Amino acid sequence: MKNLLLLVCLFCLFSCKIERENGREKPLIVATTSILADGVYNLVGENAEVVSLMPAGVDPHLYKASVRDLDLLQKADLVIYHGLFLEGKMTEIFEKLEYSQSIINISTEIPDSLLIRSGPEAHSVDPHIWFDVKLWSLAMKYTAKELKEWKPEWKSMVEENSILYQIKLNVLNKEIQAKVKELKATGQALITAHDAFAYFGKAYDFEVRGLQGLSTLSEPGIRDLTDLADFVAERKIKAVFAEQTISPKAINALVAAGKNQGHDIQLAGPLYTDSLDQPSTPAGTYIGMVQTNLQIIFESLKP
Repeated sequence: MKNLLLLVCLFCLFSCKIERENGREKPLIVATTSILADGVYNLVGENAEVVSLMPAGVDPHLYKASVRDLDLLQKADLVIYHGLFLEGKMTEIFEKLEYSQSIINISTEIPDSLLIRSGPEAHSVDPHIWFDVKLWSLAMKYTAKELKEWKPEWKSMVEENSILYQIKLNVLNKEIQAKVKELKATGQALITAHDAFAYFGKAYDFEVRGLQGLSTLSEPGIRDLTDLADFVAERKIKAVFAEQTISPKAINALVAAGKNQGHDIQLAGPLYTDSLDQPSTPAGTYIGMVQTNLQIIFESLKP
């Protein structure tokens, strides 16, 4: 925490003295995660250099800004972030950036009634809206609107790209609905390491449970482990799922607890939750990530 505050203070002290690089052939857009960078790229294409601040495979809940990150953010022509406290430790930095340069919080116009909360506090909101494709569509529509205001000369290009992307997202949403409909008839449920799939469960009416809370900073207790192991055994859940950005230690403990109760559980995955896979892989885009997760879940839970 002290290191983060120091970085924020240094950033505020020197931000007015640092000039962004001039003479670029294309504007530099920095998005915080690989998921968001892919969405932005679908809207602007090759008209901008779109960079993900966090490398693929990095957990945004735990990410700490480095001096290099602060330099990149300051050099960017536009910064785009998820909001809803997904970036956790970097939230204060984005609040400071709003005073000095162009920035977009893609969750700004998501209706509060559609958000999932674990408590009344501001940081208790679940930030994983991309697992409800319709909410991701709303966020991308808002991003497209803001991009057109930022670069009015891009208006027709962004509008055309946005329409095409929305069509692809609609197809993806229908694909999920069809697969989940098959799984619901089996009585299975989605059990993951942390509670990242609540929007998925709500949007597609599929039971979802996470061993940890919304943030990967939380640690499951013995009672959490025991209760979930009882649920898995009672419902005869075929598989539980590790996640790409999270240590499998806790979910392995759940598998062991199930076996102690005489229920053999498959450890499946990993699923992609807070990050895409490497570029040019099946899960290297948002749509590819969702399709990959869906296939892993379906193949692991189907009879």
